[in-house]
Amino acid sequence: MAIYEFEGFIPVIHESAFVHPQANVTGNVFIGKDCYIGPGAVLRGDWGKIVLEDGCNVQENCVVHMFPGTTVTLKEGAHIGHGAIIHGATVGKNSLIGMNAVIMDEVEIGEECIVGALSFVKAKSIIPRRSLMAGNPARLIKEVSDEMIGWKTKGTKLYQQLPKDCQDTLKECEPLTEEEPGRG
Repeated sequence: MAIYEFEGFIPVIHESAFVHPQANVTGNVFIGKDCYIGPGAVLRGDWGKIVLEDGCNVQENCVVHMFPGTTVTLKEGAHIGHGAIIHGATVGKNSLIGMNAVIMDEVEIGEECIVGALSFVKAKSIIPRRSLMAGNPARLIKEVSDEMIGWKTKGTKLYQQLPKDCQDTLKECEPLTEEEPGRG
């Protein structure tokens, strides 16, 4: 893993979490249990602090960073989609940030929110609980339904199982030159 100490701060990573070897975690970073950090993700706690509560996932090519002296918090079960950027924000419990969305400084995303793919949430925005946000700039589309949050929670549970699956089965290998018989 690319884990780096910075100015005396060593990342703290729960033993049940999985940080892909191609991810980068630097400095004042806390990763809770059953968290998944995908390849290409960067969690840079050099100027402030990053806290991932239990069961979060930060997928491939995401960036988590901040202005000096601030804290980024991903509350329990936060789900950060491929390529998203979280800069100096708080993402509420069981919320989903869509692929390639950008969440700016001092944003507070409430619990069980969904921010659509490619959305831009302006600095200092306060997003109430169960808001579905989309667009550039992001606007409230509607309230997140029970069905939508059920779908999100089910997807996040897959990512909460993924750290153990990776710990148990992920290994570097040489590729095959053709598909083996009976492959599922």
